Amino acid sequence: MTAVTSVDARTGEVLTTVAQESTAEETAAACARAAAAFPGLEAMGRYGRAGLLRAMAGALEAARPEVVRVADRESALGEQRLQGELTRTCFQLRFFAEVLHEGSYVEATIDHAGPTPMGPRPDLRRMLVPLGPVGVFGASNFPLAFSVPGGDTASALAAGCPVVVKAHPSHPATSQLCFDLLAGAVRETRAPSGTVGIVHGGPAGMDLVTHPAIRAVGFTGSPRGGRALFDAAQARPEPIPFYAEMGSLNPLVVTPTAAGERAASIAEGYVASFTLGAGQFCTKPGLAFVPAGSPLRAELARRVGELGGTVLLNAAISDAFGEGVDRLTGRPGVEVVASGTGPLAPVLFAVRAAALSGPVLEECFGPAAVLVEYESEEELLGALASLPGSLTATVHAGEEESALPDRLATVLREKAGRLVWNAFPTGVAVSHAMHHGGPYPATTNALHTSVGATAIRRFLRPVTWQDAPAAVLPPELRDEDPGVPRRVNGVLDP
Repeated sequence: MTAVTSVDARTGEVLTTVAQESTAEETAAACARAAAAFPGLEAMGRYGRAGLLRAMAGALEAARPEVVRVADRESALGEQRLQGELTRTCFQLRFFAEVLHEGSYVEATIDHAGPTPMGPRPDLRRMLVPLGPVGVFGASNFPLAFSVPGGDTASALAAGCPVVVKAHPSHPATSQLCFDLLAGAVRETRAPSGTVGIVHGGPAGMDLVTHPAIRAVGFTGSPRGGRALFDAAQARPEPIPFYAEMGSLNPLVVTPTAAGERAASIAEGYVASFTLGAGQFCTKPGLAFVPAGSPLRAELARRVGELGGTVLLNAAISDAFGEGVDRLTGRPGVEVVASGTGPLAPVLFAVRAAALSGPVLEECFGPAAVLVEYESEEELLGALASLPGSLTATVHAGEEESALPDRLATVLREKAGRLVWNAFPTGVAVSHAMHHGGPYPATTNALHTSVGATAIRRFLRPVTWQDAPAAVLPPELRDEDPGVPRRVNGVLDP
């Protein structure tokens, strides 16, 4: 068996052995326990599951010092960043508890029996119900908010789906600690014992995706890994939804008017954004479209040149960042505008919009960004139209400017799931209106979000009851007021 070890991200020192890689039999057993827990978790009802999510948040809060300490050693993200991430993680667990109490997510709809222009209509009652056990893959760059206790886990449990998490090898001790805390909350609330499970090791990931008990998967990671697992999910005898968040360039456009009005402030914000978390955010704006000859170039170069080196999440990411920088450095037409000092320092490249192709259109995970310099509006719009899908797209426009921003909005809406105006995309609020997704290759399914209230929709499916007796109906579909918004005979009844 292969040991799963915890490694200090700053020194490379092996700290401890956390577990052994899960065997196929152990992964199958975790999936079987999740399947056995499914009826009981759904039977807890919306209020029962809300209590479970709140208990999980409370357990994480109570262990805050230890969680942050362990996560920092494994990720080198720093205490301040991880304190904020843990706060976010607890907030989104409680947020989904509120979603459950409010109840509109079930989309309860009733059409009573009666005459219609097409003839008599039966009594029809429709709502969303949980899919079943869900596999979740922890992310390297968010050891809390997108890992064991993260948004995929929170939204799946809220939906009524037990979760088996595949721990990320970059932070196995953090993953195991968080799992133990979640499992304690399961016991505290008397939820079924298989409500949460965990597996370790690379082979366990494929075993998890292909196990027949797993009905959907949430994944955050690399395009290569995500695509391989997606293909496996679709090749199953019974294919399942595989919701992968993968690579994203997140283009940012500065109009000539905006560059003339506030070059210094845009430069300051942009450098802070693409180097945030050492450039390891999925929403890092990796491409900045700026007018050729703009003062932005000098402002950006000065700020990047003042920065020092950094520590990335693990050796594999460090190596990949170095290879990505080398590919861009050696590509004809690509210029190194500025670089910081020290190992793994930020790097700013530049390329003409007409030469935008090849490695420039591949995400370089880490503190690197590319200025794309355009000569005209038409050249800008043409370059944007050639981009692959992204999670975000950002526009910095002038105060009174409208014509070009309107054209940009039309083009960029086809390329991204969130359009940002006069701000920066590194920061994803947990709210009802948030969408965190985008066209392929940003995600494998542009219809859904992994952040916000509607993330729960990924793990639900619709069912209609026709002429069903009241005793077999879910509470949300019975005639008595269930306390959730419903559409009755076509009229929304809040």
